[in-house]
Amino acid sequence: MTTNEAPANIDRLHEHAPRLDWAALAPEAFKAMIRLDTAARHGVDPTLLNLVKIRASQINHCAYCLDMHSKDALTAGESAERIIQLDAWRESQHFYTAREVAAIELTEAITVLTDGFVPDEVYTRAAHAFDEGELARLIVAITTINAWNRFGVSTRLVPGHYTPSA
Repeated sequence: MTTNEAPANIDRLHEHAPRLDWAALAPEAFKAMIRLDTAARHGVDPTLLNLVKIRASQINHCAYCLDMHSKDALTAGESAERIIQLDAWRESQHFYTAREVAAIELTEAITVLTDGFVPDEVYTRAAHAFDEGELARLIVAITTINAWNRFGVSTRLVPGHYTPSA
């Protein structure tokens, strides 16, 4: 049984289809996003980047990105426990480093802008955990995953079929 298969005795709901293939219909934008994503990874710790991508994807309800980045994190050696606890990180901070908590908190603040700007306290905690260059790159990475999430949720990309590269 693969990870997206239910036990034989359980009837699963029908899988929806994506609304459209935005990457094929807007190839130059897709290529630009790939270049941005490549640049956003530069200089950001891969473990931290995976946590940021998963947390933003949880907040944005992007099932496709959540599937992809959770699998990537597991393949890279991240524990299932830390991935599972990420949605409740405030209650389970002991699973994470101070830098990771600062990055996760900043991810939430940048992702959810409906209450206004990124709070000064959140930014200050992140600025104490990262030097200016690291902080700038982290903000780029958070902004980039939020863009990917918006493509995923608006076009209803289908989770469950992503296979990470080794």
